[in-house]
Amino acid sequence: MIKSLPKTSHQLAVCEANFLRLKKILNDFSKNKYSFETINPDSSSNPISFHVIHRTCHTLIIEAKQKIKLKRIESLIIRIQISLDAKLAEVVSFQGERAVPYFMKVLKTQSRDEKIQQNRFLTEWLETIFANGINPEVKI
Repeated sequence: MIKSLPKTSHQLAVCEANFLRLKKILNDFSKNKYSFETINPDSSSNPISFHVIHRTCHTLIIEAKQKIKLKRIESLIIRIQISLDAKLAEVVSFQGERAVPYFMKVLKTQSRDEKIQQNRFLTEWLETIFANGINPEVKI
């Protein structure tokens, strides 16, 4: 048996908050594609797109991309599963890699709390979008 279980109440709270943030940015998930630019403090901007890659009555899988103008990083790619009934949004893939489930042996390339870190990153990324703002000249 597993010696210690993950703190699911905190994980659920993070996923629920991410659902509410995404719902606000994506207008209640009414469209299949959303594109806009952020306004950065240094007057630059980053294009961001959200694309629904799978839709059912109860769930969505969305791929979020942000173009980053750095030499080492081309773009940020996050896949998010949204449960409409449960009102939860959880990262299922970050930069093309999936987190290891809690019950499996941890690989050397991933930490034990990889899934928690990915969802926390999504929270911080969405908060940055809200804090910096969206360019009103770009249609959503």
